[in-house]
Amino acid sequence: MSGTSGGTYLGMPAFPEAAHDAVRDTTLRGNLRHATHTIRAKRAHAVAEVSDWAELREAGKRIKDHTLRHLDRYLVQVEETVTAAGGTVHWAADAEEANRIVAGLVRETGESEVVKVKSMATQEIGLNEALEAEGIRAYETDLAELIVQLGKDRPSHILVPAIHRNRGEIREIFAREMSEWGRPAPEGLTDSPAELAEAARLHLREKFLRAKVGISGANFVVAETGTLVVVESEGNGRMCLTLPETLISVVGIEKIVPTWRDLEVFLQTLPRSSTAERMNPYTSMWTGTSDSDRTDGPRTFHLVLLDNGRTDTLADEVGRQALRCIRCSACLNVCPVYERAGGHAYGSVYPGPIGAILSPQLRGTGSEIDASLPYASSLCGACYEVCPVAIDIPEVLVHLRERVAQGGTATREGAKVVLRPAKGHAAERAAMRAARWAFGSPGALRAGQRLASRTRRLHPRTLPGPGRAWSESRDLPPVPAEPFRDWWRRTNGGEDGAK
Repeated sequence: MSGTSGGTYLGMPAFPEAAHDAVRDTTLRGNLRHATHTIRAKRAHAVAEVSDWAELREAGKRIKDHTLRHLDRYLVQVEETVTAAGGTVHWAADAEEANRIVAGLVRETGESEVVKVKSMATQEIGLNEALEAEGIRAYETDLAELIVQLGKDRPSHILVPAIHRNRGEIREIFAREMSEWGRPAPEGLTDSPAELAEAARLHLREKFLRAKVGISGANFVVAETGTLVVVESEGNGRMCLTLPETLISVVGIEKIVPTWRDLEVFLQTLPRSSTAERMNPYTSMWTGTSDSDRTDGPRTFHLVLLDNGRTDTLADEVGRQALRCIRCSACLNVCPVYERAGGHAYGSVYPGPIGAILSPQLRGTGSEIDASLPYASSLCGACYEVCPVAIDIPEVLVHLRERVAQGGTATREGAKVVLRPAKGHAAERAAMRAARWAFGSPGALRAGQRLASRTRRLHPRTLPGPGRAWSESRDLPPVPAEPFRDWWRRTNGGEDGAK
């Protein structure tokens, strides 16, 4: 897999350039179209079964907002309850510190291998690469993550990281790469889903039985008891959470919910929004450690609470709603931009609409990639409509576009800073200043409207310069024969024409 730096894929171009290449990949577009449309239809059916979906959505939003407002108190409570249950809590301000903590904990066990539950947080910090640099090999056990790892690829979807691969490509990856990572693929492997799943099961089983250290994230952390929750569909997470003697969980600080009653809301909305199921086949919960060899669960448990830009995001009154995200990926499956460009074009482990607002806040908008992400949207609003915690993604996108184009104040590493406008937006700023002047000057606006109407036959069908890319696939709206104000005055507010 390509290296990462703070969650950014090294060497990735800005979104427009990456998307330009991706939309010309017909195989990729076919794979994405089939997968997203299938998941979208199933989700709509699952949600329609719930008569109080709107109320659950509002409840999830309010629970998340309440927790974020009082996050300082709940973080302390989590540390107290996890410690009381026999776990150890570590605090990581950024990716580098989190990787250092995890690598040190693995080295203390004397092991050189770990098995991993699918985890966005560990991808965000580039944990696999950091462990490899320390001589520790991390094995992904989620089927899609295994495909990505064996294929030396990058995940392209939050829920289905290998969504860009079809069955034939997966068969080739298994046949070619499995032997380098452990048990080889069976002879004569076909692209039958059952055979591919069985090949992965046999390949992973020996790793589950051998591994002494497991690494996970968590979908939720219940503050009142210090309980961590992982939901999944395959059972690999259950194996990683129960068989190893040492378990290390890297969890973003926004994953906290105050009580078990709060958790109940999300255990209804998350599975329906993600896998279109009434409930996840495997919902694993653990509190602290096991003190007996006759019971499942780790003898040693470490919880690494990860900030990595989340506190800075929390300081943004508009952008903080991105921290409500429960990683269901529903927004990706309805997004017309994601469907055509794919996840790799976003240059982040968080693709799609949520990635377009989360990545620039966690990482800042200083890089070309992150400055381009708020523009990776048509602002159609479909993402907001399906979000189970009502994140107004279009609102945050516009907010971040203003930050990129205009600069302004923001919080970085806990301190207020003044951001300079990103390069390439001078024309946009000039146009907005001209528009502000025109709309604030009635006489100038009236004169401009009349001039536009009288010269409308001379107007080009496409825009020149940078606007050409926009008008290549769109017709410019025709200018009316007369301005609205002139029409209103001529027809007496429309009354003369109605007679």
